[in-house]
Amino acid sequence: MGKGRLEAFSDGVIAIIITIMVLELEVPHEASFAALEPLLPVLLGYVLSFVYVGIYWNNHHHMLSVCRHVSGGALWANLHLLFWLSLFPFTTAWMGEHPFAAAPVAAYGAVLLMAAVAYWILQRTLIGLQGEDSVLRRAIGGDWKGKLSPVLYTAGIAAASWAPRVSLLLYAVVAVAWLVPDRRIEGAIRHAAE
Repeated sequence: MGKGRLEAFSDGVIAIIITIMVLELEVPHEASFAALEPLLPVLLGYVLSFVYVGIYWNNHHHMLSVCRHVSGGALWANLHLLFWLSLFPFTTAWMGEHPFAAAPVAAYGAVLLMAAVAYWILQRTLIGLQGEDSVLRRAIGGDWKGKLSPVLYTAGIAAASWAPRVSLLLYAVVAVAWLVPDRRIEGAIRHAAE
């Protein structure tokens, strides 16, 4: 089956996730920059979550751009990913309400970890459909960031009980690693066209 509906639905859900996150931000009651200071943990949590949603949207778009078709299994794997992404607003708001508290920081890490696992499942499902010699498979290669991310999320979850700030730093490091432009899929498309 075609991939158009999967892409359109995913884009819509991701747009709603971002909208929900921004609606959680409360406007200060005073018109001064000092009034923003108590909101700083909430704003930083929003920025981190926005970056993560953007990373997933970007990588999802690139991954699907080299797929010819999807299956029912791929639709379910995609819904699995969207489920975990849909929890970003909840865990982001919880962390904002209780800055640097162990349980919200660990829960945030658990959602990040499960989103990474769900993305890996979707990726493997799509590679299975496209074939081991596909552009997608060649583009993924060794995927060091995909392998390192769950390790750092797990370390962040474990550290949350004694050092929530370390956990958040680990989550931010993963986000920065994924922000570095990844040209694998674009390069694989150019290579396949040659």
